[in-house]
Amino acid sequence: MDCVFCNIAAGKIPATLVYQDERIVAFPDLYPKAPTHIIIIPRKHIQSLNNVIDDELSLLPDMIKAAKRIARDKGIYDRGYKLVINTGKEGGQVIQHLHMHLLGGKQLEN
Repeated sequence: MDCVFCNIAAGKIPATLVYQDERIVAFPDLYPKAPTHIIIIPRKHIQSLNNVIDDELSLLPDMIKAAKRIARDKGIYDRGYKLVINTGKEGGQVIQHLHMHLLGGKQLEN
């Protein structure tokens, strides 16, 4: 399997990492929908939210903690931001690796 997000997490594809730890990596979206648009992924390949097993559930709060830290670093924490996880084709998921979008820096639509 050749997953672009796995390759970014492994350092095989260059990316500007705005956050990383042993389980989570975050980097700017190549096609931003807001002034701040960060992709937050687990290092472990998980196809989508539907594929998270019980032993991996702790990745979700880790992703949220990373998002809060990044929001503070980017100066949008107090102004507000949106977290989105698209799941499956009809849910808008394009890359088949679990990821969260952190969007902010302007007034966002519902």
